Amino acid sequence: MKVILVNDRGGVSRSFNFGGLSKALLGLCLLGLPVGAFFIGANLPATESDVFDSRAVKAWNKALRKQQDQISDADQQAREQLTALTVKLAELQARLTRLDALGERLTTIAKLDEGEFQFGVTPAVGGPEDSGIAGTSDLPYQPPEFLEVIGDLSDQIEDRQMQLQTLDSLISRQQLQDEQFIAGRPITRGWMSSRYGYRTDPFSGRRSWHKGVDFAGKRGSDVVSVAAGVVTWAEDRYGYGQLVEINHGNGYKTRYGHNSEIKVKLGDIVKKGQVIALMGSSGRSTGPHVHFEVYKNDRPVDPASYIRRTGR
Repeated sequence: MKVILVNDRGGVSRSFNFGGLSKALLGLCLLGLPVGAFFIGANLPATESDVFDSRAVKAWNKALRKQQDQISDADQQAREQLTALTVKLAELQARLTRLDALGERLTTIAKLDEGEFQFGVTPAVGGPEDSGIAGTSDLPYQPPEFLEVIGDLSDQIEDRQMQLQTLDSLISRQQLQDEQFIAGRPITRGWMSSRYGYRTDPFSGRRSWHKGVDFAGKRGSDVVSVAAGVVTWAEDRYGYGQLVEINHGNGYKTRYGHNSEIKVKLGDIVKKGQVIALMGSSGRSTGPHVHFEVYKNDRPVDPASYIRRTGR
């Protein structure tokens, strides 16, 4: 193989002859140029745009994973809150059911007018329509949200509690009136031995006024209050012997005389039917009995009408 080199300035040329080995070396050199260029190009650094794209993708992937974790946490919290609200709603509904049942039972026991207390019915509300806010009349109806349902239940429970408080006051007042209602006999055993009005005095034999009734019986038997009240006398009194006097309010009071023993003291609050003394013959008496008087506005009245009462 012969290679000729020409100089561009002097026009002188030179020639070289290559043998077989030289030809092989020259071919390898010429072939290595493109291969080397390929490897060099492959190992050159990436451009600025390629680097920016790679970093952006990594950042977006990281932000996406963080947002996914936040969404997962929020979903878990929402589920827990929903479970808690569901339990609270069930408790409120159970409480409301119990209040309704109790209210209806108390209304029946108290024998109140039908419709005066309405348990199990949505509380009545109302009022004029307020059109002062522009555009509110055109808003579509929005169904109540979960929290609004709980709020409505709380309002219903509050309404039931107010009704029950009023009902409790009425029942208490009614019970107090029943307790203060004078009715029945002042003894548990015995019989009526003398009535109210004129009679022959057992000591003088003259006609005299008897302002009470007498109940004879066994000495030491119970003497009971015919109504609730406050003890205003609990000691010996001329003519009555050992006397108990009870004020029942509303201008009423009763007296229980000739007792052998007094079981209450001044200022005590007694209930209807409570034992207040034991039957005896103290004072101006011919034998064991109870002298029973009823006063209305400080004037004695015939106890017979109160004795015949059966209570209410």
